[in-house]
Amino acid sequence: MADPTIDPTLGPVLARTGDERAVLESFLDFHRAIVLRKVRGVSHAQASRRLVPSLTTLAGLLKHLALVERNWFPALFAPGPDDVYLTSEEEAAASFTLEPGETVETLATAYAAACARSREVAARFDLAHVVPHPQLGEVSLRWVLIHLVEETARHAGHADILRELTDGETGVL
Repeated sequence: MADPTIDPTLGPVLARTGDERAVLESFLDFHRAIVLRKVRGVSHAQASRRLVPSLTTLAGLLKHLALVERNWFPALFAPGPDDVYLTSEEEAAASFTLEPGETVETLATAYAAACARSREVAARFDLAHVVPHPQLGEVSLRWVLIHLVEETARHAGHADILRELTDGETGVL
C-alpha cells in the first residue's frame, strides 16, 4: 500500500529494487497522481471544455477513471450490492459525459476515493489470486494491476495533452 507521506511521483524510484507488487502499485499510484495533478488549478469550465473531437475532457477523464477503478477492483474482487461490472463500450463512453452538478472538484474527490478503495481491495489478495471476469473468463490481480497501469498511464498522457492545450502547463509535476 502506498505511504501517503511520500510524494507518489517518487514511488517508482523508491520501489526500484522492491518486489513485484511494490513496483506495480508504485507505478499505478504514480499515474493516478499525475491525473490528479493535471486537473489542479483549472476551473470547472476549463476542465469540461472539449479540445478534441472525442468526448475526452480533463473532467471526463476523472469520471471515466473513477469508473475504471470501481470496475476492475471492487466489482471483480469484492463486489458489494451496488458494484456491477460494466461490459459495454457504450457504458464506458458514457462515463466521459458530465452530469449536472458534477464539478472538477467533486470528480477529483470521487476519483481519489475510488483509488483508495481499489488499494484497499487489492491489498486483501495475493497477486496470483484469480477471479471470474464476464468477458475474459478469469483474471488475476497481477493482470488487473498491469492493465490499470496501462489504462491510467494512457489517460494520464491524454490529460497531459489536454492540460497543455488548456493553459500551456506541461510536465509531471
